[in-house]
Amino acid sequence: AGKKGLATMVVMHEIFGVHEHIKDVCRRFAKQGYLAIAPEFFHRQGDPSKLTDMAAIFANIVSKATDAQVLGDLQATLNWSAAHGGVKGLAGTTGFCWGGRIVWLASAAMTDLRGGVAWYGRIRTTVNEANPVHPIDIAENLRWPVLGLYGGADNGIPNSDVDEMKTRLSFGTDAAQASDILLYPDTPHAFHADYRPSYRKQQAEDGWRRCLSWFAKTLKA
Repeated sequence: AGKKGLATMVVMHEIFGVHEHIKDVCRRFAKQGYLAIAPEFFHRQGDPSKLTDMAAIFANIVSKATDAQVLGDLQATLNWSAAHGGVKGLAGTTGFCWGGRIVWLASAAMTDLRGGVAWYGRIRTTVNEANPVHPIDIAENLRWPVLGLYGGADNGIPNSDVDEMKTRLSFGTDAAQASDILLYPDTPHAFHADYRPSYRKQQAEDGWRRCLSWFAKTLKA
C-alpha cells in the first residue's frame, strides 16, 4: 500500500461479476507489481451471485449494462488509479468472456490505455441499443494492441469469427496490426476459469504466461 508510479491493470469480470476467481486473478496481477483493480460493472443492475440461471443473469443484469456505461466506468477506474499511485496513461486491461469483449471495444474507444488481453470475448453478436458495435466492427481502428486468447471448440464463438477478426486486424492501424489472436485447438470456452468444468490447465497456464509477457511488452514505462 502507498506505492506510487505503478502501471495499472483493470480486470474485467465475466457475466458473474466480481466473484472469487476474478478477485484471485486481480491478486495475481498485484503480485506481479501492478496496481490491480477489478471493478464491479454491474453494481447498478444487481448482483449476479444472487441468480443461478444464466438466462436470468443476461435478462436482468447483463443486457441492461450498456457499453457506454461500462466504458465510462472503465475510464472512472483509470482516473481513480491515476490519483492513487498509478501512472496516468500507463494502464492495461484484461477480461474474460463478457469482459473480453469489452477489452476489444475499449481498445478502439479509449486513450488512457496501452494494451489489452481479451480472453474468449464475443467477436460478433446481436447489435442493439445497449451494444451498438462489436469487436468485428472496430477491429481496424484499435488505438492500442490486444492479444486475443480463444478456444477452437468454443460453442459460442465460431472459428470463422476469430479468423475474420485476425484478417481485419491486419488491415488496420499500427496498433491493430501489432495485435494478435491465438486459437487453442480442441479447447472450450472459459478455459481459464479454474472453478468451472471448462478449465483446461495447460491452455490456461500458457495463456497466463502469454498475458504477462504481452503486458511486460506493452506497458513499459
